[in-house]
Amino acid sequence: MEASADRRLVAGRYVLGGPLGRGGMGTVWRADDVLLHRPVAVKEVELPAGPPGADGGALRERALREARAAARLNHPGAVTLHDVVEADGRLFLVMELVASPTLQELVDRSGPLPPAAAARAGLQLVDALEA
Repeated sequence: MEASADRRLVAGRYVLGGPLGRGGMGTVWRADDVLLHRPVAVKEVELPAGPPGADGGALRERALREARAAARLNHPGAVTLHDVVEADGRLFLVMELVASPTLQELVDRSGPLPPAAAARAGLQLVDALEA
């Protein structure tokens, strides 16, 4: 699969599709790994602009340290980090794509979680954060 006008090719390997979500640190895209022929999630890291004269390299290094820490995780509640690439002056984290609804989608579809289910989800989250 090659990139088209509306799909970007990152690092000669990852074809970005539509956005999966946006947050304070960037946008996560659904993507295709054209080398291994598998779907992945690619986070385009948007480093915050610091004050004038701030060291952008320090922010980039911090993001890389966090990526290295995430790559060491091995937990069923955390996605696997496959790769970190730089392209066009930006940092991209390539992760396992988990095809599942978000909590918001579940609540929109079925209403609030029963208390026991919410407690189980909270405990699973705490377990993943401890890892």
